[in-house]
Amino acid sequence: MKIAILVSGSGSNLQTLIDQLHLDSNSGVEIAVVISDRPKAYALVRAKKVDIPTYVIQLKHFPDRNAFDAKISGIIETHEVELILLAGYMKIFQPPFVRRYRYQLINIHPSLLPAFPGAHAVADTLAYHTKISGVTVHFVDEGVDTGPIITQVPVPVLDDDNESSLHQRIQIEEHKIYPQVVKWFAANLIHIDNRRVIIKQE
Repeated sequence: MKIAILVSGSGSNLQTLIDQLHLDSNSGVEIAVVISDRPKAYALVRAKKVDIPTYVIQLKHFPDRNAFDAKISGIIETHEVELILLAGYMKIFQPPFVRRYRYQLINIHPSLLPAFPGAHAVADTLAYHTKISGVTVHFVDEGVDTGPIITQVPVPVLDDDNESSLHQRIQIEEHKIYPQVVKWFAANLIHIDNRRVIIKQE
């Protein structure tokens, strides 16, 4: 199964997916393309090191967001991708793009949604003094971090946590669960009943 990964930053989740899936000949998963909206994203370096095709697509080069989305869609279609993963990708897609790839577009988020959606989830968690944070992997819908939840992993918030320490512990769980979700998808084990996502037994 060919997948596309969209990135904006350092690419730690991308590296995990490369190591656990792309470089494992038994996984049946190939990262066909990596797309970034930021030309200096270190994730692009990670992809190039293992000869994965990369593209930089910036909104400022397009007349509107729909044209921007259409360019990304064209790349995805060219590479015959079956699943699109967002891994720290900071742009929000327009509804036509989301509808086109419904249940083929997955995001990972550093909180237990629906708590603390948006770009500052870890900071918001600490500001609220909650005792539990975590990781959510979900399908993308037209809202911001509102799509059907595939799986979640809790991460305790420690009394002496700061944004960096909490985020590091959350990332440990991200690196376990994101490759697993891709394996479930590739094995056709993920089934959707309205907003309820069911993982069938392997």
